[in-house]
Amino acid sequence: MNQEDLLHEDIGDNHIASSEFTPLRKDAFDIADDEKIALIRKDVENILTTLGMDLTDDSMKGTPNRVAKMFVKEIFGGLNPSKKPSASTFENNYKYGEMLVEKNIVVYSTCEHHLLPIIGRAHVAYISNGKVVGLSKMNRIVDYYAKRPQVQERLTIQIVRELQRVLNTDDVACVIDAKHLCVNSRGIRDIESSTVTSEFGGKFKEEKVRRELLDYIKLNTEF
Repeated sequence: MNQEDLLHEDIGDNHIASSEFTPLRKDAFDIADDEKIALIRKDVENILTTLGMDLTDDSMKGTPNRVAKMFVKEIFGGLNPSKKPSASTFENNYKYGEMLVEKNIVVYSTCEHHLLPIIGRAHVAYISNGKVVGLSKMNRIVDYYAKRPQVQERLTIQIVRELQRVLNTDDVACVIDAKHLCVNSRGIRDIESSTVTSEFGGKFKEEKVRRELLDYIKLNTEF
């Protein structure tokens, strides 16, 4: 293994991100989803055959197609900008001036270094400067950016940047606490550890405001 390969292995094993932008090629959407599924199906067939699996078995026959459809339509569906959720905003007519926190948003993503699941919770907050966004849109934004090969730091930043754009304010924050199966099920195999990332914009950089958000996150909201 040459020096460049060793560097790439080290980056992957340490889950280091290269950019806050998802590394997509310019021609990423030149072919239709159905064609992508057909191509990926053949690749999955090759992987399973190379591993020694018998694809004539009734249990395995449909696996390559199922995996291909899952990649394109589900777990990596957030790569396609046509699936980006529209986030309509509304006037803050009731003049609510404190922070709004949407906590415990379920995160299902995929580590881009080993293609293993990232599972956790996102806590998203903003302070209105005149605009508000529907609560479900916050969940959809988290889900959209999660449904792609990811690193947790980038996911956290992308959620904040999108809500800042939608709400036209810097006063947005996101905290994510997640388990990485590439850590929990392989390598060090530490099943207890989780990773916490945060991005604080605008007023959330102030210690008092940030502390208020973290206190809200700790509230027991099980009903």
